[in-house]
Amino acid sequence: MKNISITTLDNGIKVITEKLNHVQSFSLGFWFNVGSRDEDEKNNGISHFIEHMLFKGTKKRSAKKISEEIESLGGYLNAFTSKEHTCFYGRGLKENISKTFEVLADMVQYPLFDSEEIKKEASVVIDELYDIEDSPDELIFDKFESNIFNGNTLAFPIIGTEKNISSFSQNDLFTYLKKHYTINNFIIVASGNVNHKEVVFLAEKYLKKNFRNSKTSFRNLLLNNSTDLFVEKDTQQVHYIIGKPTYGYKDIKRISVAVLSHILGEGSSSRLFQKVREEHGISYQINTFLNSFYDISTFGVYLSTNDKTVKKAEELIFEEIKNICSKKVSIKELERAKEYLIGNMIMSLESTTNRMNRIANQILYYDKIIPIEQTIKKIKSVTKEEILELSNEIFNSKENVANSSLTRVILSSKNFLLDKAA
Repeated sequence: MKNISITTLDNGIKVITEKLNHVQSFSLGFWFNVGSRDEDEKNNGISHFIEHMLFKGTKKRSAKKISEEIESLGGYLNAFTSKEHTCFYGRGLKENISKTFEVLADMVQYPLFDSEEIKKEASVVIDELYDIEDSPDELIFDKFESNIFNGNTLAFPIIGTEKNISSFSQNDLFTYLKKHYTINNFIIVASGNVNHKEVVFLAEKYLKKNFRNSKTSFRNLLLNNSTDLFVEKDTQQVHYIIGKPTYGYKDIKRISVAVLSHILGEGSSSRLFQKVREEHGISYQINTFLNSFYDISTFGVYLSTNDKTVKKAEELIFEEIKNICSKKVSIKELERAKEYLIGNMIMSLESTTNRMNRIANQILYYDKIIPIEQTIKKIKSVTKEEILELSNEIFNSKENVANSSLTRVILSSKNFLLDKAA
């Protein structure tokens, strides 16, 4: 693609830029191929904790100075940690990319990890953990993935545990940084009104630390059988998920699963929304989800309702699953789902941050940039026959759907699990 340039520096770090002349800003991301999936039981949460601590000061800058230098130019800095990646990024006007690059480079190379700041930030992150515990619609997804991926590091929550967060030391952070913040785990991506040669120059100028290479760690995927789980929580509503693992980013079938997901439960025209909310008035929130990693995804249905109607809601979910497994979807329904996916994807690319994220994920997952036209072509090629075959594969419809390999997690103040038979 003519507007995307890739350079590998002499030290091995990749720099990828996308030139967009029609905007006056940029999004710049420093990406590390490390997340909670690369942790163990004793240090679970350390990737996310380091993300916080890199904003707490360097040898040259205090925490206040880090934010002031960027905000005084009308930009901002932020970061996020996922199960597979950590990203530190900045946005700003095109003329301020040099300062943003310098500050980000300082943060990732020379953090202080001051012991007093570690203690203070531990309290902040524990408060963030409590916020998740107080948000049942967020907590239930953590519980679902911990259950589905039990015995695998994908089961670890990104934020970690209170015990671990409270125990991280300066040495723990530096040791983890040295192991994982390495050349072969590091890429720089910018999208917006940027000049590729300038970004390469900035990388050569400001990235002086010897990041060294590290052995490529193998992310093991061992799935154990999971069972239905009840989580007791003082809530007004019953929060419910039913789902299972399916194809990850590396498998072309994931695109077909995304189409299936939309038909079944994404958007107000989807089958489950129409059946459960519009026809029966049972649930305010009901939707399917597809949460993807390199080699696997979780796919399922989430809803919130009350304890008197949750059984009926589940019956309606199973009814729609049986319907989609027994009869081909209509051309109209299939095309609507495809156009929804394509439209959302194209509209998301009006954001330079989304574009930067897309490029980074493609480099990290595929080691190449996939043109959007190619993705659109794959979506458009999904057939009615594929959706029917995939539905039967995922939901094991030769058996009673309620007795298939789907796993349920229920979060409620009332301790119960639904009968297995719908």
